[in-house]
Order: sequence, then structure tokens, then C-alpha cells
Amino acid sequence: MALQSSIPAVVTNRVVTVAGGNLYALAAQYLGDATKWYQIAKANGLSDPMIVGIVTLTIPQTTIASNGGILGA
Repeated sequence: MALQSSIPAVVTNRVVTVAGGNLYALAAQYLGDATKWYQIAKANGLSDPMIVGIVTLTIPQTTIASNGGILGA
């Protein structure tokens, strides 16, 4: 059985959002946890989780395991 590389890949996303959205939903979608909204806020110099207007946001880097997403496998 061949060993797969377990070196993680780093991924950064840029997302265009519209008014009425919020960082909670983006954190849930991109970071897997709505309570991490502050990480998106910090990466974009924001303090309010509510989105006003059309905004392009940087989603902080996340690590994805290159072995199919199963860490330690």
C-alpha cells in the first residue's frame, strides 16, 4: 500500500459578499465554525460581524490535509 503525503496544503479564499450577510455564516461555511467569525473580521480590519454593502473579503488561510482531509490517517 502506497503512503499518501500528509503535508497540508494552505488555502486562502477571497469572497464577494452583499449587504445583509454576516461573518457568522461565512465562518461556518469556510472555517467550519460560526464562532470563528472574528478571524475573518481581523483579516479584513472589521469589528462588526454584519456586512454592509458589497464587500470583497479575505478568508484567512485554512489548512487542508492532502490525504483526503482525514488528519492523522
